[in-house]
Amino acid sequence: MGDAVHQDQVRTLLERGVVTLQLNLTDKQINQLLSYLQLLIKWNGVYNLTSVRNPVEMVRQHLLDSLSAAFAFDQAKNVLDVGSGGGLPGIVLAIVYPEIKIALIDTVNKKTAFLKQVKAELDLTNVTVHTGRVEQLIVAELFDVITSRAFSELANFVNWAGHLLADGGHMLALKGLLPDAEIALLPDGWTLSRTQQLTVPGLEAQRHLLWLERQSKSVDKQGGCL
Repeated sequence: MGDAVHQDQVRTLLERGVVTLQLNLTDKQINQLLSYLQLLIKWNGVYNLTSVRNPVEMVRQHLLDSLSAAFAFDQAKNVLDVGSGGGLPGIVLAIVYPEIKIALIDTVNKKTAFLKQVKAELDLTNVTVHTGRVEQLIVAELFDVITSRAFSELANFVNWAGHLLADGGHMLALKGLLPDAEIALLPDGWTLSRTQQLTVPGLEAQRHLLWLERQSKSVDKQGGCL
């Protein structure tokens, strides 16, 4: 990550952001996040995992951006990150919540090769990496939370990954501007149950977190489903 001064700047920015977000992370977790950032920088030169090249901006736009949504996963047990790419937010969540099972899926082999390397080097035993299309994924245990960050339109997100959601679970989409047009096009059987604007330390850009859930089926007086 460059010279020691640059590394100190990156660490300070991350540590201050974690405090601002009121996350109780250990020194080990901070070091894991920085090690992940180093791997992202190293592999990005060859694999083009992100268009953001400056380490300071990577802290803001990737680490802190993902950390700003971490609170929403504190009750999760089994999470799927769809279109994980370079591991955002999945790898960050795996570091913050080592007790939660985190599965990552992407269609691009070079990206999942990177994710497997991160898992090995950081010893993230709670991480599983899948290569392929999420609509074709079959798992033994359904997920109570399915998330995505800048993956696709909301309709595609629920249509492609909804079959993997356990009863009572929800899908969490990390978005920039509130996507009113996408919300209006949610398919039948799905509802937007909650939205929250996120504040990312050091970023002026808008960020929103959207909770999507299956609508419960109504039962008419004859006992049939409406």
